[in-house]
Amino acid sequence: MELGAEVEDARVLDLFAGTGAVGFEALSRGAAEVVFVESHRGAASLIEANREALGVREEQARVITRPARSAVGHLRREGAVFDLVWADPPFESWRLGAEALAAVVEARLLADGGLACLECPAEADVEVAGLEAVRDLAGGASRVVLLRAGPPVSTQTA
Repeated sequence: MELGAEVEDARVLDLFAGTGAVGFEALSRGAAEVVFVESHRGAASLIEANREALGVREEQARVITRPARSAVGHLRREGAVFDLVWADPPFESWRLGAEALAAVVEARLLADGGLACLECPAEADVEVAGLEAVRDLAGGASRVVLLRAGPPVSTQTA
């Protein structure tokens, strides 16, 4: 599975966005829209400044300044649906990312067949109800776990 193919024309939710690097990378690779979620006001302001500096329209890159779980509820009320959700919480609080992804699934914000990504410590035991781990990208002390929504795709033929 090539992650790059998942990005083109995708609606992306960047949870725990920090500086927005992941979301801006997604836009540079053809994402249709990114919603950045960052609870720290200073970091959210930096994302806004980066959006303006890069000349990205506000309709294509929106910032929500609130905690991830609160943002999920807000997005559910809007009826938002995403093809790709990226969660990169602070390293020591990686479980917050798993909890946020569980809330995304429960709120039905991830499209059927959509992909969720969680950055976490290498030794983390990652399980999120409603998502199936499909790939694990390890790199030193951390890793990214790729999880797919919806029923597994069958490769059997009748």
